[in-house]
Amino acid sequence: MKPFILKVPATTANMGSGFDTIGMALKLFNEYEVEEISKGIEVVGTENISLENNLVYSSMLRTLKKYGHMIDGIRICAKEINIPINGGLGSSAASIVGGIMIANQIMGNNLTSHDIICLGTEIEGHPDNIAPAVLGGLTVSIYEEGNITCSKVKVPENLRFAIMFPTFSVSTQHARNVLPALYSKSDCIFNISRVALLIAAMSNGETDKLRMATEDRIHQPYRAILIPDMNNVFSHAKELGAKAEVISGSGSTLMAIIDESNRDFQEGMQKYLDTLKEKWVVKVLEVDTEGATIK
Repeated sequence: MKPFILKVPATTANMGSGFDTIGMALKLFNEYEVEEISKGIEVVGTENISLENNLVYSSMLRTLKKYGHMIDGIRICAKEINIPINGGLGSSAASIVGGIMIANQIMGNNLTSHDIICLGTEIEGHPDNIAPAVLGGLTVSIYEEGNITCSKVKVPENLRFAIMFPTFSVSTQHARNVLPALYSKSDCIFNISRVALLIAAMSNGETDKLRMATEDRIHQPYRAILIPDMNNVFSHAKELGAKAEVISGSGSTLMAIIDESNRDFQEGMQKYLDTLKEKWVVKVLEVDTEGATIK
């Protein structure tokens, strides 16, 4: 096996109304250098994570075991880790996809994208981050009785995505625990109509409809208590010309959808975020259309 570089993108899930269904890859990457060695498995560059808790390592081993493949030795070096852990930008999905793709390369690159998505979903439990990490772009995923159906949605080229991530994190489990067990019929209809509009607006380039299309009654109102200043950040983003504001995944990262022509957004938002009690950083990213790549 020749040495290779693996890049896996960050992903943002839900996009407001698309709870547990919609995900999108962003140009923010974790990068690994992988090479064969004589004996043993080495994972370097992730000193704060034990081998037992390293999702890249465990996902690779799980995939190799599933297909009955053995390896004498491999070194995985984390060159760049840019996706924050527990930040709502798909860090676990990126690690899982990374591990599976390393295993696939070891086995001769025989797995299809669908195979990788299915394996990743087995580990992650849901495909909304896994699918865009593999396929790139904006994806809609359905997971039912072990079967996964995905479809990519065109994203208007003029859109940019301002991610605002704080120093504090929100665990996915905690974010799920605050959600109600049951929803009213009216709330379900509200979200169904919005997520349908979101897909249509993205596909047709109707970016003026994104604010209404990302409205949500399923998860964001309940998770607001976990993210201090969320509503104030959203209000300020709107004042700075954002087309819509959403929680990225389960948080703590927030995201504003802006037009590429809005050159002053990042500076204006960072200036506001610096006035808050918690430390926040804003980055403006493009959608990543490739997904995880190996070179």
